[in-house]
Amino acid sequence: MGYSKDQLLARLKELQIDFSQYEHPVVLTVEAQAKYVGNVGGALSKNLFLKDKKHRYYVVSALADTKVDMKVLSQRLGLGKGGLRMAPEEALGEILKVPLGCVTPFALVNESASHVSLLLDKGFKTQERCIFHPLSNDMSISLNAFGLDKFLKSIGRDPTYIDLEANPPVGKDQPPDLASLVPLGSTVLPDLPEKTPSQDSSGNHPSAGNNSTAVTAKADKPSSAVQNVKEKSVNGVRPSIPSTDAGKFVEELLDRTSTLLLSEISEDSIKRHGGQLGAEVANNIRKCLREDLKNLATIVKNTAYTEGFYAGTHYQPKRL
Repeated sequence: MGYSKDQLLARLKELQIDFSQYEHPVVLTVEAQAKYVGNVGGALSKNLFLKDKKHRYYVVSALADTKVDMKVLSQRLGLGKGGLRMAPEEALGEILKVPLGCVTPFALVNESASHVSLLLDKGFKTQERCIFHPLSNDMSISLNAFGLDKFLKSIGRDPTYIDLEANPPVGKDQPPDLASLVPLGSTVLPDLPEKTPSQDSSGNHPSAGNNSTAVTAKADKPSSAVQNVKEKSVNGVRPSIPSTDAGKFVEELLDRTSTLLLSEISEDSIKRHGGQLGAEVANNIRKCLREDLKNLATIVKNTAYTEGFYAGTHYQPKRL
């Protein structure tokens, strides 16, 4: 079970965060929400729950009138033009622990969302009050950006505000400006049947342009349970890092990680789950981490290139 609305409100009060709350009927779009809280003084928000091809998830929280181009955002994250899409509806319950229409930055309070990246619209900083759902779409709360920051920091999050309408060039000499916001861990959902994408009464996908509603997408790779793949150090093992072959470095790291993982599986676990447990888990880890680590190595390479390029263009040797 995830955090409830009442638990969240209690947490905000405990943190002495100033907020106002407004009860209303269940709403699924910003337009519907505006009928009840559009005149209370505050900027409405739209909240998108997205995923990339490598099972990494993102919450994009923006002002209702901010134009979010997913293709541009995908490129800025270093994922290519088509690297982002709406997360499957099942992920709402498994990861954010909220029902349809309730995506919100506050959902990151749940441990299951620890690997979800949060991208906040810098426009929130210009508003006196911003309006969000408190994990339930039968209520809205308004607070300022300082209050939101205070809450996020209380759960170990460092708020990142970005210009979601910017479209900076991305190329060899201009690495993706948001690449550092790509999560390092993957989340694999259980094998679920494919569903038709959810739509509102106008036939549009609710989350794409309106409120915090995620549409159903094609089910992803099967797994016995939701698995968060986290960084884990290998005691006494320090793999070599070839400067020109990121793939070779990744394979070496994966081999050592798999060996460590197998050594930690107890005899009791094997008896209970079968003799193939170790190999199956190791294979799943390799599948989940291989592309993530290659991407990480590429990010490191691009960052090093950027730093070197900057240093080279700004270094002025002393004249003799």
